[in-house]
Amino acid sequence: MAADIRIRRIYDEPGPGDGVRVLVDRVWPRGMSKTHAKLDEWARDLAPSTALRIWYGHDPAKFSEFRRRYVTELAASTQRSKLAQVHALAAGRPVTLLTAARDIRISQAAVLAELLSAEENEDGGEPACWASLVCAECGAVVSEGHRKGCPAQSGSTGARPFTQLVDGPGGPMSPSG
Repeated sequence: MAADIRIRRIYDEPGPGDGVRVLVDRVWPRGMSKTHAKLDEWARDLAPSTALRIWYGHDPAKFSEFRRRYVTELAASTQRSKLAQVHALAAGRPVTLLTAARDIRISQAAVLAELLSAEENEDGGEPACWASLVCAECGAVVSEGHRKGCPAQSGSTGARPFTQLVDGPGGPMSPSG
């Protein structure tokens, strides 16, 4: 069963249906007091790196590439562990991912919500086993369909799974990559 993950701006009033409120920004939102935020968790380790955040600048034209790079960052063990913790918070209750971004549809919160909401790996395992569900070519959750123009759509490219791309044979993290 997919987790009940929602996204909202941190500046919106907390609602009764928010469930567990988790801020997913690296930097504390301007003008927001910790009391008014009513957070259950600040998952700053899940936020994109400073370099990626600055490069992206919330430019809608860069979102696909941002998403791909961000998913690659999330494959690091620290982020996978934190992602598993947030996923565990969603057991039987909603989780609301909060961000200061003006357009939440093109924010890291949207990417995280998509990954956390994805059906769990058929083989089971820890909740952070989402990496096998992500296309290494286009960054889309495979069960939701590939992005337009993805070479893996046809199945003829021999596209490597995300986990292999990140840390498997021939991946950029391997000695031969």
